[in-house]
Amino acid sequence: MTTKDVFDTEAAHVLQTYKRVPIVLSRGRGIHLYDDDDLEYTDLVSGIGVASLGHAHPGLAAAIAEQATTLVHTSNLYFHPLQGQLAARLAKLSGLPRSFFCNSGSEAVEACLKFARRYWHTQGDASRTEIVALEHSFHGRTFGALSTTWEESYRTPFKPLVPNVKFVPAEADALTAAVSDRTQAIIVEPIQGEGGIRPLSPETARSLQRVCDDTGALLIVDEVQCGLGRTGHPFYFQALELQPDLISVGKALGAGVPIGAALVGERVAAAIAYGDHGSTYGGNLLACRAALVFLEELMDHELLSHVLKIGDVARQQLQALAHRHASVIDVRGAGVMWGIEVNTDAAAIVTAALQRRLLVNRTAGSVIRLLPPLTITADQFSAALKTLEAAVADGEGGAS
Repeated sequence: MTTKDVFDTEAAHVLQTYKRVPIVLSRGRGIHLYDDDDLEYTDLVSGIGVASLGHAHPGLAAAIAEQATTLVHTSNLYFHPLQGQLAARLAKLSGLPRSFFCNSGSEAVEACLKFARRYWHTQGDASRTEIVALEHSFHGRTFGALSTTWEESYRTPFKPLVPNVKFVPAEADALTAAVSDRTQAIIVEPIQGEGGIRPLSPETARSLQRVCDDTGALLIVDEVQCGLGRTGHPFYFQALELQPDLISVGKALGAGVPIGAALVGERVAAAIAYGDHGSTYGGNLLACRAALVFLEELMDHELLSHVLKIGDVARQQLQALAHRHASVIDVRGAGVMWGIEVNTDAAAIVTAALQRRLLVNRTAGSVIRLLPPLTITADQFSAALKTLEAAVADGEGGAS
């Protein structure tokens, strides 16, 4: 099909929920993507943090192909040999002993919210119905996840949503004041992704843990975007010394194959009964096989230490870029998760980068988000930043 054929077919038949970049991507290799004219693009988006091992990873491709010739799906009516293996590895990484498998990060958040509600029902406390979420949060687009997502434009067309959700600033005093003996759970992203790459401060994290300990409110940590090695830590809550009761994961876990999981602490797990939740596709053999390949690369092949090293390089170079350009007002992030905040709408910079065949994206209006594959090398990152800096300079010229 020609590019025009692709555009015309989609315009006629695909629901218009996405405003897409006008290129057609047909293949990939490592940190590069190729369009239907075989032009090469450097990918610092990685499918919004999903292509964690890069594109067309040989080990992942071989495992998926082999699994597809054996068994793809059986449903959760039966056991299969891979779910337990995957759950055991996630338990070792997170410290939370149980996993519920689903298909996406939003579904994982939804499961965490349901399990938190079920916990208090089991305790016989019907008054614990309030949820505290943070300003600038994004937890997904299903009804429960959307109800805890801060940006009003996402929520307004779909009201009424799940009631009794409070949004507070990511500040110690605000959190302490918001939590009461009616609070079911607090849900936080250790680094907010869609909200502009905003790390939770150590002070706020300490206050958050203290208020949960004092009130008994459950702590839900959303690591869908920042978890599973993206910051150089298995999970970023560990760097903040948080002790979550529930963790939502997705994106990187399947390295491109859809899978999510709610990781569940023992006290919550003890409150769950047969039939409380389910997923037809969740944790099928193909998704679990992909996730096991990813976790093997992450933990057994020194990918975590690699990301930490790249993070040091990225921090130095991004801070230097910010020093050279007055339009850059902040640089935030860790590992291979970075936000570059500018003093204007970042759309022009994203477009200028695209013209140079560099893929980045804008979030929170004024933030350029970088989420490259975890496998990106220091040289590749440095080369991409040179291209990005030229795009930033273009943006400054356009603004003047």
